[in-house]
Amino acid sequence: MSSSIAFLDSYPFAELADERTQSWPLVASPWNAALLLALYLLLLHFAPKWMASRQAFQLRLPLFGYNLFMALLNGYICLQLYTTSRALDYSLQCQPCKVSYDPLEIRLASAFWLFYISKILEFADTFFFILRKKRSQLTFLHVYHHSSMFVICWIVIKWIPTGSTFVPALMNSFVHIVMYGYYSLSALGPRLYPYLWWKRYLTTLQLLQFALGLAWGVQAIVSRCEYQPWLSYTGVAYMLSFLFLFGRFYSQKYTKCS
Repeated sequence: MSSSIAFLDSYPFAELADERTQSWPLVASPWNAALLLALYLLLLHFAPKWMASRQAFQLRLPLFGYNLFMALLNGYICLQLYTTSRALDYSLQCQPCKVSYDPLEIRLASAFWLFYISKILEFADTFFFILRKKRSQLTFLHVYHHSSMFVICWIVIKWIPTGSTFVPALMNSFVHIVMYGYYSLSALGPRLYPYLWWKRYLTTLQLLQFALGLAWGVQAIVSRCEYQPWLSYTGVAYMLSFLFLFGRFYSQKYTKCS
């Protein structure tokens, strides 16, 4: 029995995990993350079949409440990341990782934990699409975005809730304030549609985020920043994938008829 438990608790680079966050909810075991991801993928497979013989739900009030909550949550995360990194005098260009129990460092790590939890909550985006029978929204881009961001944020809170990680997390949380703010307004119905002409610029903002993330990752590699080099290379590849996928989405949706 003990050997089985030892096997379940063994995984690559376990000894390098940040000791400060291992007792925090849904962080320590990779099986928690694997189970949540598996449940998400199972939802994608079975829930549309369950809805096939049912009428679509409107969900206007739940959508408004959920999106408003997500906008406010990302606003809080963004504020915490910004004010704490400024108080710690973190460098935007290159900030080495550190394991410190300084209250400000713990506060920064806590913001990363909330950032990770927000990616779990974002699985609800998919659930709402399914309940409303918006099958066209369940694209490869949508699933790739939600599932990969969840995995990456689990890696961040487990191994590197410190250092230069705050830069992409800060950008992402800011973009999500705008994005969920838009969705909360659009959930109120057609009366507000004339005032939501700026929808296409949400994708432009996301593309800008990925371009800045790519540039930031490249400069970290070129300047040999002492910040987990493998993360910089992974981040550059990840930003390239998003630039391609979101760029193709923008082209198909907004330039087809231009």
